[in-house]
Amino acid sequence: MLIESGRVVALEADSLWVETIRRSTCGACAAQKGCGHGLLNRIRDGQRGLVRVLPGEFRLSDYRINDEVQIGVPDDVIVRGSLIVYMLPLLTLLGGAALASQGFPAASDFAAAVGMLVGFAAGLMLVRWHAWRHRDDRRLQPVLAGAPVRGSSPAQALHIH
Repeated sequence: MLIESGRVVALEADSLWVETIRRSTCGACAAQKGCGHGLLNRIRDGQRGLVRVLPGEFRLSDYRINDEVQIGVPDDVIVRGSLIVYMLPLLTLLGGAALASQGFPAASDFAAAVGMLVGFAAGLMLVRWHAWRHRDDRRLQPVLAGAPVRGSSPAQALHIH
């Protein structure tokens, strides 16, 4: 399970919202200069992200705004998500190029290029559809991985409806 830390910024009836900064993976990786994750983090200048977290085996009543928490994402969710996000657009790109060059042999290079673009766009749309379809799947959501550590700064709660 991948464990990340964050700060509770809002509470809901069945979950809480945690503000995170993704830095755990960048410090341990040998490919820091060639990594897309590190590049995106530098572009966004360390901006924080909000993540909806399910309680798992913990009680939400034990958590308050500004508590430091550990959240976890199961390894199989990361592997399957990576396969979908990276492989699906690549496969549809290659499939689009192959189909277009076979369908239009007179202009196979141009057709392959257009087919690649169409296939890649179709793959991105399929990834987006998959994310939308599984947005409420509790098996794919981050869960609390530890007891809260009380924060010391005044609470600035977000009201989520």
